[in-house]
Amino acid sequence: MNENQLILALETSCDETAAAVIRNGHEIVANVVASQIESHKRFGGVVPEIASRHHVEQITVVVEETLNQANLTFADIDAIAVTEGPGLVGALLIGVNAAKALAFAHQKPLIGVHHIAGHIYANQLIKKLEFPLLSLVVSGGHTELVYMESHGQFKVIGETRDDAAGEAYDKVARTLNLPYPGGPHIDRLAHEGEPLIYLPRAWLEEGSYDFSFSGLKSAVINTVHNAKQKGEEILPQTLAASFQASVIDVLVTKTVKAAKEYNVKQVLLAGGVAANKGLRAALEEAFESMSNIELIIPPLSLCTDNAAMIGAAASVRFAQGKRSDMSLNANPGLDLEE
Repeated sequence: MNENQLILALETSCDETAAAVIRNGHEIVANVVASQIESHKRFGGVVPEIASRHHVEQITVVVEETLNQANLTFADIDAIAVTEGPGLVGALLIGVNAAKALAFAHQKPLIGVHHIAGHIYANQLIKKLEFPLLSLVVSGGHTELVYMESHGQFKVIGETRDDAAGEAYDKVARTLNLPYPGGPHIDRLAHEGEPLIYLPRAWLEEGSYDFSFSGLKSAVINTVHNAKQKGEEILPQTLAASFQASVIDVLVTKTVKAAKEYNVKQVLLAGGVAANKGLRAALEEAFESMSNIELIIPPLSLCTDNAAMIGAAASVRFAQGKRSDMSLNANPGLDLEE
């Protein structure tokens, strides 16, 4: 790695158009995110066609703004990185084609990055990673426990079998008539209430690190329907607190167990749901007494989708000599372990 390696990274996997410049894999020089939440709010979720159109409109502006903030030109950049997958295929295509065009026009190396690898490497922007480590990835589409023995080596030891944690949050929020995205609203309500309703925890088979939140989501919906039929009122704060308690209980318990079994040095929190205050506090409490395991939680700005995390992950691939060519394509089903 040269002394001043600069990577321009793009991220368009869902509903954020983002670009960033990362120096030496761990320093953010510039980080610009154009969010589309307002456009998707009235539909109660992300509309892929609308997301793609916004990316087309925003990508050039966002890249120019990033280079302006960094006070750099393309001549200063060592490589162009982009999210290759997973994500919405139309959205991914915008970023991939923009990155290919820039790499071709300016004769720069091109690096395709896995979106979840990006979320994990967001932690490298605040702390040096030490191996072996375990990452709890919690987002709208993913809930996974990922074990890493070294840079760029990912072993998924547990994953969701149905709804991801973020999906469950959004569906429960809809049941409570809360606006999209539902996660922050449930988190806020949960802090105003008490978990007085017992909701199921899906532990699955003995020794399994997999997750399942579909049954929990159904239990919440049934609780609401049953109360309505009986003419009873359930406080939204109580329901939110009870739901969040169930999700956090399973996530934290399995993470602690896996961290001990795999004898890791660090546990990283990653993904959009990593912004959840309840989850952050529960993990801090759980790992407080374990002096041999360091818990790393990224700041809120690096939890949701951004390009800085893609640049951080790309720096590792760049150092390992991994490059993509002009056949790089959007890959919505990209496997983290490959």
